[in-house]
Amino acid sequence: MTEPIRVLHFADIHVGMENYGKTDPQTGLSSRVVDFLHRLDEMIDFAREHDVDLIIFAGDAFKTRAPNPTYQREFAHRIRDLSELAPVILLVGNHDLPPTMLKASSIEIYDTLRVPNVRVAADYEVFTVETKRGPVVVGTAPYPIRSRILEDSRTAGMTIAQTDALLQEKLTEILDDMAEQADQYDMPRILTGHFTVSGSVFGSERGIMLGRDIQVLLSSLADPRWDYVALGHIHKHQNMTKGQGGVPPVVYSGSMERIDFGEEGDPKGFCWVQLERGAAEWQFEKLPARPFVTLSVDLRTSANPTDEVLKLIKKHALQDAVVRLNVELAPETESRLNEAIIRDELKRAGVSQMAAIRKRVDQPVRARLGGSPEGLTQPELLHRYLLSKEMPLDRREELMEAAAHIFETRAAD
Repeated sequence: MTEPIRVLHFADIHVGMENYGKTDPQTGLSSRVVDFLHRLDEMIDFAREHDVDLIIFAGDAFKTRAPNPTYQREFAHRIRDLSELAPVILLVGNHDLPPTMLKASSIEIYDTLRVPNVRVAADYEVFTVETKRGPVVVGTAPYPIRSRILEDSRTAGMTIAQTDALLQEKLTEILDDMAEQADQYDMPRILTGHFTVSGSVFGSERGIMLGRDIQVLLSSLADPRWDYVALGHIHKHQNMTKGQGGVPPVVYSGSMERIDFGEEGDPKGFCWVQLERGAAEWQFEKLPARPFVTLSVDLRTSANPTDEVLKLIKKHALQDAVVRLNVELAPETESRLNEAIIRDELKRAGVSQMAAIRKRVDQPVRARLGGSPEGLTQPELLHRYLLSKEMPLDRREELMEAAAHIFETRAAD
């Protein structure tokens, strides 16, 4: 009996994400770019130690469609390392697509140079790949391009909704045809795709989405003619067929590093698959992604707001984390909050980056609701104006005291 095929499935690298970063002195790159590259290196070490047979990258190598040469070089180093271990399939995602159809994608160069053991998957096709533990059928479904899929269809006069429905219908036909092709082979079969599947739970990819998104029906992928479906595009790791019998795992590996606070609680990593015909055992391998931590505290009635924040900081492990602080304040406590002391304490805690101190000041009901100014006295009007300008309490009191003398003088005249 042959051994299962050992498959590495990963996606959504987005090399070039620099938010919440600083210059890394060793490389000259953003520290956040270095984070993404480190996750790749850690994954490659795992693949090497576990003797990988086939590597599936399910799309989105870079943040932009025209990455700078330094990012291309760093990604190429990692692809070279992977190609020395096993055949590599690079699926074209929406971030890999060229800005116009006549230009090359950001990963097309691997096909142009005929890099050994690397295949760029830019078309809907089915083919076999020889691995050291036996052959595998691979189906590739890159990010759907409307103009290509609908090129023979009449769409003039259609609404956007009608066009999307037609596109979904065409994609269903294409995917069914691919499954029919794969079913001609008596060997393990894997489908890889880059798109949104109906029912999937979104991550932060919506914030960096390029183009209008397209949904593929889960029923088009949960087809027993495949043994495993390796997906990219959605950053949150999830198994779309969890708990369902008689269908293959339809799995988003998710992104390998956190992009922003929208992914604060999400585990990051890749999938390791033991692939056999009619069965696939797989597991999610976590990577030590950069921690993102939100600290929240209500200081509206605090006698010592700065001390309370310092105590909160000491309760959390913040080493190497990107941190944001949300504080609720009253006008009186806002003036007693010392941000400089808080930032110094966060530095001592070893944070990588202080993202923000976000203050929500609870204004008096009258000022907050902004009722009609009619009937208000001059001091009341001035007080409302100073509140609207978010003037610190001590400065407001100063100005109100000076204004009181002016109002009294004018009244006496």
